[in-house]
Amino acid sequence: MNIRTKSVDYKITPDITSYLEERVAALGKFLGKDARVEVELGRDAGRPRHGKNIFFAEFIVKQPGSERLCSRNNSESINGAIDDAKDEIVRQLRSAKSLHKRSDRKAGAMVKKALHQERES
Repeated sequence: MNIRTKSVDYKITPDITSYLEERVAALGKFLGKDARVEVELGRDAGRPRHGKNIFFAEFIVKQPGSERLCSRNNSESINGAIDDAKDEIVRQLRSAKSLHKRSDRKAGAMVKKALHQERES
């Protein structure tokens, strides 16, 4: 898994880097070795409509052979934004995984049914 980190109006400290690596490592069970995770962290101070939620985290997951998944969240702390964005991306990955399983099972059932009908005729 390839991880790329970018910051906007925010200096990434070693504590935040280690915290982020822990959270991204949790995505490893959903992603293959050739997946790429792009993380963008920063401050949204110029946007008053968010109130106290001035930090943001954005995750973009790119895997060969599947569509790009994106998650962005704002929070009062950078750690909260990272957690919320990671939870959303995990939800999207689980949904995509179950969709693939479902379509594979339906295709297998259709093949089995066709073979069974062929034997009977």
